[in-house]
Amino acid sequence: MAVFDTPEEAFGVLRPVCVQLTRTQTVENVEQLRAQLCTVSDAALQELQQYILFPLRFALRTPGPKRERLVQSVVECLTSVLSSTCVKEQELLQELFSELSGCLYSPHAQKPAAVSEELKLAVVQGLGTLMHSAYGDVVLTFYGPSVLPRLGFAVSLLLGLAEQEKSKQMKMAALDCLQILLLQCECDDHPRPLSELEQKQLGDLFASFLPGVSTALTRIITGDFKQGHGVIVSSLKIFYKIVGFVLADEQLRRIPKVQEKPAVEPRVAKLMVHREAGWVQNTGDKLAVLIRKVVECVSVHPHWKARRELIELVETLLLQCGQSLVASAGPLLKALVGLLNDESPEVQAQCNHVLRHFADQKVVVGSRAFADILSENLHSLATSLPRLMNSQDDQGKFSTLSLLLGYLKLLGPRVNFVLNSVAHLQRLSKALIQVLELDVADVKIVEERRWDSGHLQASAETSAARPRSQVQRRYFRFFTDERVFLLLRQVCQLLGFYGNLYLLVDHFMDLYHESVAYRKQAAMILNELVTGAAGLDVENLYEKHTKTSPEELREIVTSLLEEYTSQENWYLVTCIDAEEMGEELTMRQAGLQAIASGTRTCQVASFPAFSKPSPTVCSMNSNIWQICIQLEGIGHFAYALGTDFRLLLMSALYPVLEKAGDQSLLISQAATSAMMDICHACGYDSLQHLINQNSDYLVNGISLNLRHLSLHPHTPKVLEVMLRNSDASLLPLVADVVQDVLAALDQFYDKRAASFVSVLHALLLALAQWFRDTGDVGQLQERRGGEEESHSSPRPAALRRGPGNTTTAEDIEQFLLNYLKQKGVAEGNVSDCDEEEQRSDPPQVDENDTGPYVEPPLPLHIQVAAAVTERCIHLLSDKSLQIRLKVLDVLDLCVLVLQSHRNQLLPLAHRAWPPLVHRLTNDDPLAVLRAFKVLQTLGGTCGDFLRNRFCKDVLPKLAGALASQASVSARAGPVYSHTLAFKLQLAVLQGLGPLCERLDLGEGDLNKVADACLIYLSAKQPVKLQEAARRVFLHLMQVDPDSAWFLLNELYCPEQFIPPHPSLHPVRLRGASGQQNPYAANVLLLLGQLQCSEPPCRRGAEPTPAEGSGSSQDYEGGLDN
Repeated sequence: MAVFDTPEEAFGVLRPVCVQLTRTQTVENVEQLRAQLCTVSDAALQELQQYILFPLRFALRTPGPKRERLVQSVVECLTSVLSSTCVKEQELLQELFSELSGCLYSPHAQKPAAVSEELKLAVVQGLGTLMHSAYGDVVLTFYGPSVLPRLGFAVSLLLGLAEQEKSKQMKMAALDCLQILLLQCECDDHPRPLSELEQKQLGDLFASFLPGVSTALTRIITGDFKQGHGVIVSSLKIFYKIVGFVLADEQLRRIPKVQEKPAVEPRVAKLMVHREAGWVQNTGDKLAVLIRKVVECVSVHPHWKARRELIELVETLLLQCGQSLVASAGPLLKALVGLLNDESPEVQAQCNHVLRHFADQKVVVGSRAFADILSENLHSLATSLPRLMNSQDDQGKFSTLSLLLGYLKLLGPRVNFVLNSVAHLQRLSKALIQVLELDVADVKIVEERRWDSGHLQASAETSAARPRSQVQRRYFRFFTDERVFLLLRQVCQLLGFYGNLYLLVDHFMDLYHESVAYRKQAAMILNELVTGAAGLDVENLYEKHTKTSPEELREIVTSLLEEYTSQENWYLVTCIDAEEMGEELTMRQAGLQAIASGTRTCQVASFPAFSKPSPTVCSMNSNIWQICIQLEGIGHFAYALGTDFRLLLMSALYPVLEKAGDQSLLISQAATSAMMDICHACGYDSLQHLINQNSDYLVNGISLNLRHLSLHPHTPKVLEVMLRNSDASLLPLVADVVQDVLAALDQFYDKRAASFVSVLHALLLALAQWFRDTGDVGQLQERRGGEEESHSSPRPAALRRGPGNTTTAEDIEQFLLNYLKQKGVAEGNVSDCDEEEQRSDPPQVDENDTGPYVEPPLPLHIQVAAAVTERCIHLLSDKSLQIRLKVLDVLDLCVLVLQSHRNQLLPLAHRAWPPLVHRLTNDDPLAVLRAFKVLQTLGGTCGDFLRNRFCKDVLPKLAGALASQASVSARAGPVYSHTLAFKLQLAVLQGLGPLCERLDLGEGDLNKVADACLIYLSAKQPVKLQEAARRVFLHLMQVDPDSAWFLLNELYCPEQFIPPHPSLHPVRLRGASGQQNPYAANVLLLLGQLQCSEPPCRRGAEPTPAEGSGSSQDYEGGLDN
């Protein structure tokens, strides 16, 4: 807080100190003056400015050597005075400027003095404060021709400090002072806005410094990154501000051709520069070299603020010096577009802002010179693009393609002028074709097949959840980074948006036809061109640009769609299939076999171009990717046209459905994704909605093509896909088509049975889902519950007592009587009285019934299932294992669909039984597994009908096979669990128990099952087989618990049984009770289960109902589920 506010008071305080300093120049006297200055107000200091400055200036001007500490103190005190006052006289300003500058000059050595960093810093800060303290026009009058030598010395001094000093603080201070000297600081009032004349005068003055300043700043900018980003940013700012000021196009237009003679000394006049056209051209050429160095260095600077300042440099120079620096336009534009996809969001945002500003100002579009430069740069980059993509790493490739994308963004609508040049178009197109080359050597592409029937639904869900811009993962020859592919897609979209779409489509279609090697890349580019032409995923910098009209876009899409779905481009070799070769490829073959007389599976035989023998893996991979890209293109077309694509559904949907049923996983996924794109574009809710709404013409196409199956071998796949993605409302429409399929199967069963059986499988799977019959399931469960009650009925109520009651002699007597009675009934010894009791009442006759009973017509799905079952019976003995497996799956579904109509099911089951038995007993293990599954389903739906047949034809061989294989599995190691024999054992054991229970087998047959499964209770067997064997006995306990209990105790008897009455003899069972018995653990588990589910009559006690509640029932339910 100032104490002395008036000049008089301040003078009284400061006079002794100033006099003392004038007499004796010491650091102490300077510090005393500085302390007194703090007690004086700014207004008083302004009045006494020159009086106070006199002793300080005297100390600096005194001849002879001076101590650095004294000079530093004087400069710091002078700076303090200047920071609180204004310099209002030009002469004082010039003298102070010279005196401060002289502090760092050695007159004897003719170079900057070697002084301490502290003194240098104090002088530099003092110069900056001095220039800021200049009042009003004083600072502008200072910049006259006469001051040129002094100003030049100060500028060179500051540049030397900024370049050579190690201290970052010193560098920054020197650069800040240099910016102030060149009147380019960012202060609001320094200087005031300049008139045109003042700008011209200052430009002429600073032009003398431009070569030295720009060269020195370039050395600083391109120096070591360790000097810090702040030094780089400040140097860049001074560089583009001084260059933008001196070479501003507006100033140069007002420069006269003849230079006026300045009223200065001849020595000074030689330093003046006349900014005429020749000088501008020469300077621009030299600056182009410096700018190129600056751009190359800063564009890869690790700090984002340096890269952002580079964008400011580009914007300033191109907007203010576009004509004078036309030689530098190429590097500047390259720097700008190269930072479009910078890793820093701040740099990206600034770059996009500048690009939009350029578009608004028509910097490129309105300048023929800039457009020509960009065109040449584009041509040069396209020429070197394949080489760069082959030699650079992924980050370099990303930067290169960012550059290409930026050029196209800057050119905007002027891309058309570039593309009209044949050389430019060919170079750019060939570059894109080469860069997008796919790697098709991976054998997994061919190996990935669609085996499961639920794949299409899963693919639909995945495609629905997938973003629109995402495509199938691809592997390219020249890059692996997904960002590179994204940039290539954006490049193609920009070409489609700004370019002549007709020209581009014609050119790339020519490449598409020119060579098979170009076809995939050309299709990818065409897809993106159409997407870009719609303007849906393109950032439009030029608002006035007109997009391609919907009518033109639809015409182009129509022609592309016809080309894609033509037979020579749509039906390509993608696999080697036994159905087409006439040979069977068994399921055990691992890998792909080369077949000398091979023809392709997926093409019409009448085309000679597609009948090449033994297609290679690479060619099939290439064909798969081509089809996938074309399918993806159809999705792109739908996305681009929107609801207008409904007009093309008639020609697009059928081929896409055809490929959705392809066995190649990639093709099927691509087709499903294309269908989802069509749904979204055309306003359908789902695939089911899409198919149902267009089912009429699809069914018509299927019906027509089935009549010429040799020309349309893929027709069944369309029906298969429709069935997998529709509902029961489709059945009436396809009923006639199903009959056509069955008729075609009857005609071509020896050639195309596999494809037809796949359709029948899809049909029966759909029927099983659409017409679920829960009534039979409930009846089956009730029947099982009744059987369980009947099996437990022989036990008298007297023996169903809790542990608190003892068994009496009367109870035992009653039990034996009931047993003898049941035994007599079983042997046919029934008394007359029993027959009369069991005789049922005669059925009542309905008096209103006047005619014979007429059976109602069968439901449509039952008729279809019965017709399909008829064909399956004939195909069960087909020579192809693959077809037999598919037929068994279809037959299993047929049984499920027909289970509610036993009048149709039982005759068909009777006819299917002989070939089914052959599959069960004398076929490949895979077929045995499938046949056993069918047997289980039959047992659950028509158990009584199959009981005798199963016991006579199947059970002995199954039991024998289990018994013979048990010794092998007991000795086998851990690898055995991966063999087909083990899987067959496990499947039979898992299904045998439920099958015995459902068929309600007799005692003798149950004994056969038990004898075959007993050995699998041994601890020597694999754990899974032991578990499966235990499940068999759990089911046997439900059928005949007494027999199961007796067999288990004969195998291992854990305890001695005490008779319930002394008159009875002790019971002795043969089961050994030693600890080394291998059956002990499993027998104990099963006996525990039996004790929980049934009251043990042989023991004097039984568990309470809570102890055994639901254990075996829960176990059985888990099996059924």
